[in-house]
Amino acid sequence: MLALAAATLLLGHSVEGRPITAVQTGDPAGVPRVLVVGSVHGEEPGGHDVIRALRARDTRGISLWTVRTANPDGLARGTRTNARGVDINRNFSHRWVPTPRGRFHGGPKPFSEPETRALRKLILKVDPHLTIWLHQPYGSVVSTPGNRPGTLRRYARRTGLRLQTLPAYRGTAVGWQRHTRPRRERFVVELPGGRVSAATARRHARAIVLAARETLRAAPSAARPTIRRTPIPFGTTRKRQMRAYAQRHYGLRTHLLRHPRVIVQHYTASNSFGSAFNTFAANARDPELRELPGVCAHFLIDRDGAIHQLVDLRFMCRHTIGLNHRSIGIEHVGVSDLQVLGNRRQLAASLRLTRWLMGKTGIRPRNVIGHAESLSSPFHFERVERLRRRTHGDFAPSTMRRYRAGL
Repeated sequence: MLALAAATLLLGHSVEGRPITAVQTGDPAGVPRVLVVGSVHGEEPGGHDVIRALRARDTRGISLWTVRTANPDGLARGTRTNARGVDINRNFSHRWVPTPRGRFHGGPKPFSEPETRALRKLILKVDPHLTIWLHQPYGSVVSTPGNRPGTLRRYARRTGLRLQTLPAYRGTAVGWQRHTRPRRERFVVELPGGRVSAATARRHARAIVLAARETLRAAPSAARPTIRRTPIPFGTTRKRQMRAYAQRHYGLRTHLLRHPRVIVQHYTASNSFGSAFNTFAANARDPELRELPGVCAHFLIDRDGAIHQLVDLRFMCRHTIGLNHRSIGIEHVGVSDLQVLGNRRQLAASLRLTRWLMGKTGIRPRNVIGHAESLSSPFHFERVERLRRRTHGDFAPSTMRRYRAGL
Protein backbone atom coordinates (compact mmCIF):
# COMPACT_ATOMS: atom_id res chain seq x y z
CA MET A 1 0.00 0.00 0.00
CA LEU A 2 1.49 3.33 -1.00
CA ALA A 3 2.13 6.13 1.47
CA LEU A 4 0.20 9.36 1.16
CA ALA A 5 1.47 12.18 -1.06
CA ALA A 6 5.09 13.21 -0.49
CA ALA A 7 6.75 16.60 -0.26
CA THR A 8 10.49 17.22 -0.52
CA LEU A 9 12.37 19.79 1.54
CA LEU A 10 15.86 20.95 0.61
CA LEU A 11 17.85 21.18 3.85
CA GLY A 12 21.12 22.38 2.37
CA HIS A 13 24.13 21.12 0.48
CA SER A 14 27.15 19.01 1.36
CA VAL A 15 30.75 20.22 1.31
CA GLU A 16 30.98 19.30 -2.38
CA GLY A 17 27.60 20.82 -3.20
CA ARG A 18 25.38 17.74 -3.27
CA PRO A 19 21.79 18.38 -2.08
CA ILE A 20 20.63 17.08 1.28
CA THR A 21 16.88 16.57 1.26
CA ALA A 22 14.12 15.31 3.50
CA VAL A 23 10.89 13.75 2.22
CA GLN A 24 7.65 14.13 4.16
CA THR A 25 4.98 11.46 3.70
CA GLY A 26 1.83 10.56 5.58
CA ASP A 27 -0.24 13.40 7.00
CA PRO A 28 1.47 16.82 7.01
CA ALA A 29 -0.36 17.75 10.22
CA GLY A 30 -0.29 14.23 11.65
CA VAL A 31 0.79 13.19 15.13
CA PRO A 32 3.23 11.78 15.96
CA ARG A 33 5.98 13.35 13.90
CA VAL A 34 8.67 10.81 13.07
CA LEU A 35 12.13 11.26 11.58
CA VAL A 36 14.20 8.40 10.16
CA VAL A 37 17.72 8.98 8.79
CA GLY A 38 19.05 6.29 6.46
CA SER A 39 22.75 7.08 6.83
CA VAL A 40 25.17 9.61 8.24
CA HIS A 41 28.22 7.49 7.40
CA GLY A 42 28.93 6.97 3.72
CA GLU A 43 30.12 3.40 4.17
CA GLU A 44 26.84 2.33 5.83
CA PRO A 45 24.21 2.42 3.04
CA GLY A 46 21.97 -0.38 4.33
CA GLY A 47 19.51 2.09 5.80
CA HIS A 48 18.66 3.36 2.32
CA ASP A 49 16.71 0.16 1.66
CA VAL A 50 14.73 0.69 4.85
CA ILE A 51 13.96 4.27 3.79
CA ARG A 52 12.71 3.03 0.42
CA ALA A 53 10.44 0.48 2.10
CA LEU A 54 9.24 3.02 4.64
CA ARG A 55 8.27 5.58 2.00
CA ALA A 56 6.11 2.92 0.34
CA ARG A 57 4.13 2.13 3.48
CA ASP A 58 0.73 3.46 4.48
CA THR A 59 1.61 6.09 7.11
CA ARG A 60 -1.71 7.91 7.37
CA GLY A 61 -2.11 9.66 10.69
CA ILE A 62 1.68 9.99 11.02
CA SER A 63 3.82 12.86 9.79
CA LEU A 64 6.83 10.89 8.56
CA TRP A 65 10.08 12.60 7.61
CA THR A 66 12.85 10.56 6.00
CA VAL A 67 16.39 11.47 4.98
CA ARG A 68 17.96 8.90 2.68
CA THR A 69 21.49 10.11 3.45
CA ALA A 70 22.82 13.07 5.40
CA ASN A 71 26.32 12.49 3.99
CA PRO A 72 26.10 12.33 0.19
CA ASP A 73 29.82 13.08 -0.27
CA GLY A 74 30.82 10.22 2.01
CA LEU A 75 28.37 7.97 0.17
CA ALA A 76 29.95 8.87 -3.17
CA ARG A 77 33.43 8.21 -1.76
CA GLY A 78 32.49 5.15 0.29
CA THR A 79 33.89 6.76 3.44
CA ARG A 80 32.59 7.14 6.97
CA THR A 81 33.43 10.85 7.04
CA ASN A 82 32.34 13.72 4.82
CA ALA A 83 34.54 15.35 2.15
CA ARG A 84 36.50 17.27 4.83
CA GLY A 85 37.23 14.13 6.81
CA VAL A 86 34.73 14.91 9.59
CA ASP A 87 32.54 12.28 11.22
CA ILE A 88 29.08 13.86 11.08
CA ASN A 89 28.02 11.85 14.13
CA ARG A 90 30.75 13.46 16.26
CA ASN A 91 30.09 17.04 15.12
CA PHE A 92 27.01 17.86 17.23
CA SER A 93 27.44 20.31 20.08
CA HIS A 94 26.49 18.21 23.13
CA ARG A 95 29.67 17.01 24.90
CA TRP A 96 31.73 17.85 21.82
CA VAL A 97 35.50 17.85 22.33
CA PRO A 98 38.41 18.40 19.90
CA THR A 99 39.62 15.12 18.45
CA PRO A 100 42.54 14.19 16.17
CA ARG A 101 41.97 13.53 12.51
CA GLY A 102 40.84 10.05 11.65
CA ARG A 103 37.65 8.01 11.32
CA PHE A 104 36.06 9.69 14.35
CA HIS A 105 37.27 13.26 13.86
CA GLY A 106 34.60 15.63 15.21
CA GLY A 107 35.64 18.67 13.18
CA PRO A 108 37.19 22.00 14.24
CA LYS A 109 34.10 23.03 16.22
CA PRO A 110 30.49 21.89 16.80
CA PHE A 111 28.23 22.18 13.76
CA SER A 112 31.19 23.16 11.59
CA GLU A 113 29.90 20.93 8.77
CA PRO A 114 27.03 21.79 6.42
CA GLU A 115 25.69 18.26 6.73
CA THR A 116 25.36 18.58 10.52
CA ARG A 117 23.74 21.98 10.21
CA ALA A 118 21.24 20.56 7.73
CA LEU A 119 20.23 17.88 10.23
CA ARG A 120 19.97 20.43 13.02
CA LYS A 121 17.74 22.60 10.82
CA LEU A 122 15.40 19.70 10.13
CA ILE A 123 15.17 18.53 13.75
CA LEU A 124 14.44 22.03 15.05
CA LYS A 125 11.84 22.56 12.32
CA VAL A 126 10.02 19.25 12.71
CA ASP A 127 10.59 18.60 16.45
CA PRO A 128 9.99 14.86 15.94
CA HIS A 129 8.39 12.83 18.71
CA LEU A 130 10.48 9.86 17.58
CA THR A 131 13.78 9.79 15.67
CA ILE A 132 15.53 6.63 14.45
CA TRP A 133 19.09 6.77 13.15
CA LEU A 134 20.05 3.82 10.95
CA HIS A 135 23.66 2.62 11.04
CA GLN A 136 25.66 -0.53 10.31
CA PRO A 137 27.09 -3.15 10.93
CA TYR A 138 26.51 -4.39 14.52
CA GLY A 139 23.03 -5.86 14.09
CA SER A 140 21.54 -4.38 17.26
CA VAL A 141 19.19 -1.82 18.76
CA VAL A 142 21.31 0.51 20.86
CA SER A 143 20.00 0.93 24.39
CA THR A 144 19.98 4.73 24.49
CA PRO A 145 19.19 6.57 27.76
CA GLY A 146 16.06 8.70 27.78
CA ASN A 147 13.85 6.26 25.87
CA ARG A 148 11.13 4.01 27.21
CA PRO A 149 12.69 0.53 27.53
CA GLY A 150 9.58 -1.06 26.03
CA THR A 151 10.08 0.90 22.81
CA LEU A 152 13.54 -0.55 22.33
CA ARG A 153 12.61 -4.09 23.37
CA ARG A 154 9.65 -4.23 21.00
CA TYR A 155 11.67 -2.85 18.10
CA ALA A 156 14.40 -5.45 18.73
CA ARG A 157 11.86 -8.28 18.94
CA ARG A 158 10.08 -7.24 15.75
CA THR A 159 13.28 -7.02 13.74
CA GLY A 160 15.17 -9.95 15.24
CA LEU A 161 17.97 -7.74 16.56
CA ARG A 162 19.58 -7.80 19.99
CA LEU A 163 19.68 -4.96 22.48
CA GLN A 164 23.17 -3.57 22.96
CA THR A 165 24.70 -0.87 25.13
CA LEU A 166 27.45 1.21 23.51
CA PRO A 167 29.74 3.82 25.08
CA ALA A 168 28.39 7.36 25.46
CA TYR A 169 30.25 8.85 22.51
CA ARG A 170 30.73 12.60 22.40
CA GLY A 171 29.19 14.95 19.86
CA THR A 172 26.54 12.51 18.64
CA ALA A 173 23.17 13.30 17.14
CA VAL A 174 21.20 11.31 19.74
CA GLY A 175 23.12 12.93 22.58
CA TRP A 176 22.37 16.39 21.23
CA GLN A 177 18.71 15.51 20.74
CA ARG A 178 18.42 14.16 24.27
CA HIS A 179 19.95 17.39 25.59
CA THR A 180 17.81 19.76 23.51
CA ARG A 181 14.55 17.75 23.37
CA PRO A 182 14.59 15.62 26.55
CA ARG A 183 10.93 14.59 26.29
CA ARG A 184 11.29 13.13 22.78
CA GLU A 185 12.44 9.61 21.98
CA ARG A 186 15.44 8.91 19.79
CA PHE A 187 17.65 5.86 19.30
CA VAL A 188 20.12 4.15 16.99
CA VAL A 189 19.43 0.97 15.04
CA GLU A 190 22.54 -0.86 13.86
CA LEU A 191 21.61 -2.95 10.84
CA PRO A 192 23.72 -6.03 10.02
CA GLY A 193 26.61 -5.45 7.63
CA GLY A 194 26.33 -5.89 3.89
CA ARG A 195 23.25 -5.75 1.68
CA VAL A 196 19.89 -5.44 3.39
CA SER A 197 17.32 -7.78 1.86
CA ALA A 198 13.91 -6.55 0.79
CA ALA A 199 12.27 -8.67 3.51
CA THR A 200 14.54 -7.18 6.19
CA ALA A 201 13.86 -3.66 4.94
CA ARG A 202 10.10 -4.25 5.08
CA ARG A 203 10.41 -5.70 8.58
CA HIS A 204 12.20 -2.57 9.80
CA ALA A 205 9.72 -0.28 8.04
CA ARG A 206 6.85 -2.04 9.80
CA ALA A 207 8.65 -1.83 13.15
CA ILE A 208 9.16 1.92 12.69
CA VAL A 209 5.48 2.55 11.94
CA LEU A 210 4.42 0.48 14.96
CA ALA A 211 6.90 2.31 17.19
CA ALA A 212 5.49 5.61 15.93
CA ARG A 213 1.92 4.67 16.77
CA GLU A 214 2.99 3.40 20.20
CA THR A 215 4.79 6.68 20.86
CA LEU A 216 1.48 8.51 20.47
CA ARG A 217 -0.44 6.06 22.65
CA ALA A 218 2.20 6.37 25.38
CA ALA A 219 1.45 10.10 25.71
CA PRO A 220 -2.25 10.38 26.62
CA SER A 221 -1.92 14.16 27.00
CA ALA A 222 -1.32 14.29 23.25
CA ALA A 223 -4.47 12.31 22.40
CA ARG A 224 -6.57 14.07 19.80
CA PRO A 225 -9.92 15.33 21.15
CA THR A 226 -13.09 15.18 19.07
CA ILE A 227 -12.84 18.07 16.62
CA ARG A 228 -15.59 19.03 14.20
CA ARG A 229 -14.44 20.36 10.85
CA THR A 230 -16.42 23.58 10.35
CA PRO A 231 -14.23 25.51 7.93
CA ILE A 232 -14.67 29.17 7.12
CA PRO A 233 -13.89 30.26 3.54
CA PHE A 234 -10.11 30.50 3.17
CA GLY A 235 -9.58 30.54 -0.56
CA THR A 236 -7.24 32.28 -2.97
CA THR A 237 -8.35 35.81 -2.08
CA ARG A 238 -7.96 35.37 1.65
CA LYS A 239 -4.58 33.69 1.24
CA ARG A 240 -3.40 36.57 -0.93
CA GLN A 241 -4.61 39.06 1.68
CA MET A 242 -2.88 37.07 4.43
CA ARG A 243 0.41 37.15 2.49
CA ALA A 244 0.13 40.91 2.12
CA TYR A 245 -0.67 41.26 5.83
CA ALA A 246 2.32 39.09 6.80
CA GLN A 247 4.57 41.18 4.58
CA ARG A 248 3.39 44.45 6.18
CA HIS A 249 3.52 43.28 9.77
CA TYR A 250 6.24 40.61 9.89
CA GLY A 251 8.31 40.98 6.73
CA LEU A 252 7.20 37.51 5.59
CA ARG A 253 6.03 36.70 2.08
CA THR A 254 3.79 33.79 2.99
CA HIS A 255 0.34 33.00 4.28
CA LEU A 256 1.61 29.77 5.87
CA LEU A 257 1.98 29.27 9.61
CA ARG A 258 5.41 27.72 9.95
CA HIS A 259 6.58 26.23 13.26
CA PRO A 260 4.05 27.84 15.65
CA ARG A 261 5.49 28.53 19.09
CA VAL A 262 2.51 30.06 20.94
CA ILE A 263 -1.13 29.15 21.62
CA VAL A 264 -3.34 32.18 22.29
CA GLN A 265 -6.67 31.95 24.14
CA HIS A 266 -9.56 34.35 23.37
CA TYR A 267 -13.25 34.80 24.01
CA THR A 268 -15.61 35.99 21.29
CA ALA A 269 -17.49 38.72 23.22
CA SER A 270 -20.71 37.07 22.01
CA ASN A 271 -23.01 34.39 23.36
CA SER A 272 -23.62 32.34 20.23
CA PHE A 273 -21.54 30.13 18.00
CA GLY A 274 -23.35 31.38 14.92
CA SER A 275 -22.52 35.03 15.39
CA ALA A 276 -18.84 34.29 16.00
CA PHE A 277 -18.65 31.95 13.01
CA ASN A 278 -20.30 34.49 10.72
CA THR A 279 -17.86 37.19 11.84
CA PHE A 280 -14.87 35.01 11.00
CA ALA A 281 -16.35 33.69 7.77
CA ALA A 282 -17.29 37.14 6.41
CA ASN A 283 -13.69 38.15 5.74
CA ALA A 284 -14.68 41.78 6.22
CA ARG A 285 -12.45 44.63 7.35
CA ASP A 286 -12.38 44.62 11.13
CA PRO A 287 -13.88 47.71 12.82
CA GLU A 288 -10.72 48.34 14.87
CA LEU A 289 -7.87 48.35 12.32
CA ARG A 290 -9.79 48.26 9.02
CA GLU A 291 -7.42 45.66 7.56
CA LEU A 292 -7.84 42.60 5.42
CA PRO A 293 -8.05 39.67 5.70
CA GLY A 294 -10.76 39.63 8.31
CA VAL A 295 -10.19 38.36 11.83
CA CYS A 296 -10.34 34.62 12.43
CA ALA A 297 -9.09 31.84 14.68
CA HIS A 298 -8.04 28.26 14.06
CA PHE A 299 -10.50 26.82 16.61
CA LEU A 300 -13.82 27.92 18.10
CA ILE A 301 -15.14 26.18 21.23
CA ASP A 302 -18.88 26.42 21.77
CA ARG A 303 -20.51 26.74 25.19
CA ASP A 304 -21.49 23.04 25.16
CA GLY A 305 -17.83 22.02 24.78
CA ALA A 306 -17.97 21.24 21.05
CA ILE A 307 -14.62 21.99 19.39
CA HIS A 308 -14.83 23.36 15.85
CA GLN A 309 -11.80 23.74 13.60
CA LEU A 310 -12.33 26.75 11.38
CA VAL A 311 -8.94 27.06 9.67
CA ASP A 312 -6.25 24.56 8.70
CA LEU A 313 -3.20 24.76 10.96
CA ARG A 314 -1.05 25.30 7.90
CA PHE A 315 -2.42 28.85 7.54
CA MET A 316 -1.97 32.05 9.53
CA CYS A 317 -5.06 33.56 11.11
CA ARG A 318 -5.57 37.16 12.22
CA HIS A 319 -6.30 36.84 15.93
CA THR A 320 -3.40 38.49 17.84
CA ILE A 321 -1.38 41.53 16.77
CA GLY A 322 2.32 40.72 16.74
CA LEU A 323 1.84 36.96 17.02
CA ASN A 324 -0.22 35.80 14.04
CA HIS A 325 2.93 34.49 12.34
CA ARG A 326 3.92 32.31 15.31
CA SER A 327 0.68 31.32 17.01
CA ILE A 328 -2.44 29.18 16.99
CA GLY A 329 -5.64 30.96 17.98
CA ILE A 330 -8.41 29.41 20.09
CA GLU A 331 -11.68 31.32 20.53
CA HIS A 332 -14.30 30.50 23.17
CA VAL A 333 -17.93 31.53 22.80
CA GLY A 334 -18.52 33.86 25.72
CA VAL A 335 -18.36 37.43 26.99
CA SER A 336 -15.83 37.18 29.81
CA ASP A 337 -12.95 35.16 31.23
CA LEU A 338 -15.05 34.11 34.20
CA GLN A 339 -17.86 32.88 31.98
CA VAL A 340 -15.49 30.56 30.11
CA LEU A 341 -13.67 29.35 33.22
CA GLY A 342 -16.99 28.79 34.98
CA ASN A 343 -18.33 26.57 32.17
CA ARG A 344 -16.95 23.13 33.06
CA ARG A 345 -17.67 21.51 29.69
CA GLN A 346 -16.19 24.37 27.70
CA LEU A 347 -13.10 24.62 29.91
CA ALA A 348 -12.50 20.86 29.83
CA ALA A 349 -12.72 20.87 26.02
CA SER A 350 -10.36 23.83 25.86
CA LEU A 351 -7.77 22.09 28.04
CA ARG A 352 -8.02 18.88 25.99
CA LEU A 353 -7.53 20.80 22.76
CA THR A 354 -4.61 22.80 24.12
CA ARG A 355 -2.86 19.71 25.51
CA TRP A 356 -3.19 18.01 22.13
CA LEU A 357 -1.82 21.05 20.32
CA MET A 358 1.09 21.24 22.78
CA GLY A 359 2.00 17.63 22.07
CA LYS A 360 1.59 18.16 18.34
CA THR A 361 3.77 21.27 18.16
CA GLY A 362 6.13 21.02 21.12
CA ILE A 363 4.77 24.29 22.55
CA ARG A 364 5.52 24.62 26.27
CA PRO A 365 2.96 25.58 28.94
CA ARG A 366 4.54 29.01 29.48
CA ASN A 367 3.82 29.78 25.81
CA VAL A 368 0.12 29.05 26.23
CA ILE A 369 -1.05 32.61 26.80
CA GLY A 370 -4.11 34.78 26.94
CA HIS A 371 -4.68 37.54 24.42
CA ALA A 372 -4.01 40.06 27.19
CA GLU A 373 -0.50 38.58 27.63
CA SER A 374 0.56 38.99 24.00
CA LEU A 375 3.04 41.82 24.57
CA SER A 376 5.02 39.77 27.08
CA SER A 377 5.55 36.84 24.71
CA PRO A 378 9.18 36.41 23.58
CA PHE A 379 7.82 35.65 20.11
CA HIS A 380 5.94 38.96 19.76
CA PHE A 381 7.07 40.99 16.75
CA GLU A 382 5.38 43.87 14.96
CA ARG A 383 6.79 46.07 12.17
CA VAL A 384 4.04 48.68 12.29
CA GLU A 385 5.12 51.10 15.01
CA ARG A 386 1.65 52.28 16.05
CA LEU A 387 0.64 48.68 16.78
CA ARG A 388 3.66 47.56 18.79
CA ARG A 389 1.95 48.11 22.16
CA ARG A 390 -1.57 47.16 21.02
CA THR A 391 -3.25 44.23 22.76
CA HIS A 392 -6.64 43.15 24.15
CA GLY A 393 -8.01 42.35 27.58
CA ASP A 394 -9.40 38.83 27.11
CA PHE A 395 -7.85 35.99 29.09
CA ALA A 396 -5.91 38.19 31.50
CA PRO A 397 -2.80 37.00 33.40
CA SER A 398 -4.79 36.02 36.50
CA THR A 399 -7.11 33.92 34.32
CA MET A 400 -4.21 32.28 32.55
CA ARG A 401 -2.47 31.33 35.80
CA ARG A 402 -5.54 29.23 36.62
CA TYR A 403 -5.74 27.94 33.04
CA ARG A 404 -2.08 26.88 32.91
CA ALA A 405 -2.46 25.16 36.28
CA GLY A 406 -5.23 23.11 34.65
CA LEU A 407 -2.80 21.97 31.94
